[in-house]
Amino acid sequence: MTEHTASAGDEFPEPRGEGSVEVVGTAHVSEQSVAEVESTIEERRPDVVAVELDEGRYRQMQGEAPDDLEAGDLLRGNTVFQFLAYWMLSYIQARLGERFDVEPGADMKAAIDTAEELGLGLALVDRDIQTTVQRFWARLTAREKLTLLGSLLAEMGPPLTVGLTVGAVFGGAVAVVAGAFLGTVLLPAGGFGGTIPPALVGLLDTLLVVVAASLLVGVPLALLLGRLGGDAEDVEAFDIEQMTDTDVVSAMMEEFRQFSPGGAEALIDERDAFIAHRLVELREAGYHVVAVVGAGHREGIERYLDHPEELPPMASLVGTETGGRFSLYKLVGYAIGLVFLVFFGLLILGGASQAVLLELFVALVVVNAVCAGGLAKLAGAHWSSAAAAGLFGWLTSLFPLLAAGWFAGYVELRYISVNVGDIATLNEILGDEEAPIADLIARMRAVPLFRLILVVALANVGSAVASYVVFPLLLPYLAADIGGIDGVTRLLWAGIEQGTQIIVGAV
Repeated sequence: MTEHTASAGDEFPEPRGEGSVEVVGTAHVSEQSVAEVESTIEERRPDVVAVELDEGRYRQMQGEAPDDLEAGDLLRGNTVFQFLAYWMLSYIQARLGERFDVEPGADMKAAIDTAEELGLGLALVDRDIQTTVQRFWARLTAREKLTLLGSLLAEMGPPLTVGLTVGAVFGGAVAVVAGAFLGTVLLPAGGFGGTIPPALVGLLDTLLVVVAASLLVGVPLALLLGRLGGDAEDVEAFDIEQMTDTDVVSAMMEEFRQFSPGGAEALIDERDAFIAHRLVELREAGYHVVAVVGAGHREGIERYLDHPEELPPMASLVGTETGGRFSLYKLVGYAIGLVFLVFFGLLILGGASQAVLLELFVALVVVNAVCAGGLAKLAGAHWSSAAAAGLFGWLTSLFPLLAAGWFAGYVELRYISVNVGDIATLNEILGDEEAPIADLIARMRAVPLFRLILVVALANVGSAVASYVVFPLLLPYLAADIGGIDGVTRLLWAGIEQGTQIIVGAV
């Protein structure tokens, strides 16, 4: 038990005979729940008070310094997006706490404090939060992930302001990249017959691209965010105490289950079973237990306590998702890498000179360096981090699952230290409803975790844009010595014929 528990003393008190478990369902931001927790524990005087916390959240609640996040854990796979999901979940709880003037987790803290005051044992019975968030994120579909991230974005300000700002940032990035390789985008490159200085034409073209992108991207995004943001007046009128009412909680759980069955399984069902496993262990050891859990978990936990034979094996509730299921993301990644390899392979078989192949490869490297490195720097990366993104960006073209952002992120972590406490800082910033969105973004960029995520994300976006947008657009100019696109096409067909002959000959 010691691996998953914390107690007021070195050990639990001696059990008093036949064990039992009483479950108290609470709203994590309800003052009434705090009072109920305190009175129940004082009246029952159990051997052990079990709380819906893991060790990390318990330490943070006790005021200990948050753990630094390991670079490998943070940058590996989809972990960046898992932290975004965790941020969103904690932000929602923080906002509810502010709205109803109760500190999030006050019910758990009340249980801990009361147990310590009475000298009772304390058990931490919840699954590790990082495991839960990883499994939660892995179970979401692509549409559900976009909806969740969009909901977080909707909290940053009025939908139209947020949408136009995102559109302007996107337009600025497009204008910078296009200007570096293609000159002007919307205006004639010749400067209207020389009547307008070229430098002014470039500036006007950049402004037009930013405005066009703001409207084309920002307006639809604003409409979407308006739907995701919901009606604030309805939220204000919501009675927080109703969250502990069984019917209301059941309706809320059912609504979330309809939105994401897989997410509900990881966030609710699996944790019900995990917590029930721990409570059954305590009960079988002879302890009288008062378990303080969120109201949404009470019904599932009590069902397992009544029928422990229905509990799934503990091994199925721990560990990360194996990724054994079909992954469209990985399939597309491998397919794109194969396309680039086949492209250069067919050019070789088609008789392209080494000089032409070298020029094309160098162009691919340079384009990636400018786009990936440039956007990483725009995100606030140090020069060495941006250089790492630029230096290794071309690898993303050949091996899309090897993201340029990883390299930038690892180097950036030499200059900054990120920990889970950054999430609380971000919640405080987003809670400032009076600040303009530009100020919010500037303050968020000063938070190490947010800046790291932004650097990683924009470096990956820059590399993708370079490989799949800019490079194909530049191909006619890069291949001018061999007849442009027609010349490339001829070499590709020649490569196909040569490859076919080689295969037929081998057979």
